[in-house]
This record gives sequence, C-alpha cells and structure tokens, in this order.
Amino acid sequence: MTSTATLYTDEDMSALVATLLKARGLDITTVPEQGAIGKTDSEQLEFASGVGRCILTHNRVDFERLHLQYIVEGKEHGGIIIVPQKNAYEVARRVGILVHTLTASEIKNQLLYA
Repeated sequence: MTSTATLYTDEDMSALVATLLKARGLDITTVPEQGAIGKTDSEQLEFASGVGRCILTHNRVDFERLHLQYIVEGKEHGGIIIVPQKNAYEVARRVGILVHTLTASEIKNQLLYA
C-alpha cells in the first residue's frame, strides 16, 4: 500500500491552489490555516517537517538553500516541491501529477520541481 504525501502551502502560494488540490482529494493545509503568516521560510519548513508534510512553494532560491542546509545538518523534511509561478490551475495540475506519481516516502527529503 502506498501513501500519498500530505501538503503544506508556503505563504506565497495562492489559496486557490490549495482549494483545487483539496478538490482532487489531497490532504493539504496552508500557512493562514496554521496561523503561520509572517514566519520565515526556515520556520515554515521546520513546521512542515515536524508534522510530516511536504511544502509547496514558488520560492526556489530560499528553499534550495534550506534543502542543502538540511542535508549538511543531517535533518529530515517531508519534501519540498518548487513550482514556477503560473496560474493556480496549472500549479494544481503539476502538483497533482507529481503527488499522484510518487509516494510520500519517495518525496520525503527530496527537492522536486513541478
């Protein structure tokens, strides 16, 4: 049995993306839902990691750096999916394909591009 990754959208991700992914049956929560608006990228990744969620973001530069930092420090995260800034429907389509193609364990600790 395979498990689907649970997701957490970064603050820069449109709320519509989360709505569209929820409509596809994915387990997703957002920064506003978690009361985490204004937290740093590092804090967002730490939260997502602590609850076993893969973070979705448009912020390539900061999250590539954080991923490398986690590797160097031997820390684990639930995965990072970087998506180019496109319309919400295209972002949801790309993420949906990726999350339905890979299991949660295949996404864990990976830096992926959708």
